[in-house]
Amino acid sequence: MGRLRVLLAEDHGLVAEAFRKLLEPEFQVVGTVGDAQALLGVARERKPDVVLLDLYLPGGGGAAAGELLKRALPRLKIIVVTVNDDVKTAIGALRLWASGYVLKRSLGAELAKAVREVMRGGKYVTPALGKEFGEIWGPAAGLTTERALTNRERQVLELLAGGCTMKEAAAKLQVTARTVAFHKYRIMREFGMKTNTQLMQFARKERVVGD
Repeated sequence: MGRLRVLLAEDHGLVAEAFRKLLEPEFQVVGTVGDAQALLGVARERKPDVVLLDLYLPGGGGAAAGELLKRALPRLKIIVVTVNDDVKTAIGALRLWASGYVLKRSLGAELAKAVREVMRGGKYVTPALGKEFGEIWGPAAGLTTERALTNRERQVLELLAGGCTMKEAAAKLQVTARTVAFHKYRIMREFGMKTNTQLMQFARKERVVGD
């Protein structure tokens, strides 16, 4: 199987070139299109797996182009790459046609991470919006918005999900129960969980414990 094919829908040449340099070590960038009206035709011609789409693309705007693309090519993954950090705008795009939402001010490594995540069937949202997404959508939305677990958090989660009480987990880790509680509730807060059932589901999702 060849490298994943990515099409850039970005009208600023320097930005498009920066994206290309970030992506090409891992993916095949099959072209750049700078006009919303031309995007569908180019996508049909180049057959990308993923389109990185600027919301403010000239020629009608990226949102309209994204909706059209998704109707015409339903298997295509579309990742919004934008300066717009409005949560409602992001939610609207993700509910209707987008598979990912990344801010242009985000770290460059996020682009590749977003592509990998959406091609696995998930949805990716930049961590800059993650906390608000957790409050609105919750963990059941299937969004990857969070940072990675630390080693200590994984240890705590593994023990708790494996049936240990906080006191028992503390004894195994040779820390206080208060420390275990701190890690548990920080995980739940930052990853948008409110119940122990959600914590168990999250542990399975993170492959900390088996199904």
